[in-house]
Amino acid sequence: MVKSCWKPSIECDSRGCHDGLLWYKDLGQHVYGDFSMAVIQANGLLEDQSQLESRSLSSIRSDPYGTFIGVCDGHGGPEASRFINDNLFCNFKSYVSENQDKLINDLRKAFLETEDKFLSLVRKQWSVKPQMASVGSCCLTGMICNGLLCIACWIKFY
Repeated sequence: MVKSCWKPSIECDSRGCHDGLLWYKDLGQHVYGDFSMAVIQANGLLEDQSQLESRSLSSIRSDPYGTFIGVCDGHGGPEASRFINDNLFCNFKSYVSENQDKLINDLRKAFLETEDKFLSLVRKQWSVKPQMASVGSCCLTGMICNGLLCIACWIKFY
């Protein structure tokens, strides 16, 4: 049904496949089961980002693997959501502690660090890219580790 809106021109890379205004990643396996993702672009510029990471979280010894899901809804441009997509998981991984009760606090720290770095980037690029000061994103994340699901939503990215 969706494909009837445009002519298919499928291009695939390591992040997924693009078919007109549809971005998708076919069914794949991860530590906690199968997954697939799809995004339908609503306008000429895709402002949204999504990611699924199933990697080693080496500081958690009892369950060395976890699954991290992030969905960023960009506003006014793609810069904020792309920045979050490129940085949040790495920042989170650097904070992960062995105490699973603190996972949500670790995620909060990662959000704060990601936001601080994005605002710093906006300040540095103000003279050449002033439009970055008017973009933003909200971000919904989920983390499964040691059988615990943590969900967080951050709406403060400018």
